[in-house]
Amino acid sequence: MAQPRLDAGTPAPAFTLPDKDGAHVSLADYAGQKVVLYFYPAASTPGCTTQACDFRDNLASLQAAGYVVLGVSKDGADALQKFAAEEHLPFPLLSDPELAVHHAYGTYGEKSMYGKTVMGVIRSTFVIDEQGVIEHALYNVKATGHVASLRKKLGLD
Repeated sequence: MAQPRLDAGTPAPAFTLPDKDGAHVSLADYAGQKVVLYFYPAASTPGCTTQACDFRDNLASLQAAGYVVLGVSKDGADALQKFAAEEHLPFPLLSDPELAVHHAYGTYGEKSMYGKTVMGVIRSTFVIDEQGVIEHALYNVKATGHVASLRKKLGLD
């Protein structure tokens, strides 16, 4: 069943999820800050690694512009720990194995993969302002080149 998609101007759904070390991270922890929240299908897969490393390589400039980056997947803590260590990812990776937050953001549903329609995680990114309102809701983003196009959208280039 397709989840409703979120639009710019709507409040970002609140959440609390464990990070790779089991610490609980809430969207509310970042109140007053700008957040880039991205959903990816699976840790340590080629596309997700490309995307995560792209965020890592652009993190300093995103942080300089006032953004915090959070990654969310359905992976468990062990997979997230391994992914973060292997790729030197300095931002929080959050675990949502029950897909509750994926559903709240409309990032789990039908997608096309190798010409077939399957159920899965829809690679998506949300930019949330200091008041917790979605500024950009980007669904079906490409792993390669996504951060560059996001930077352009945010006026950082």
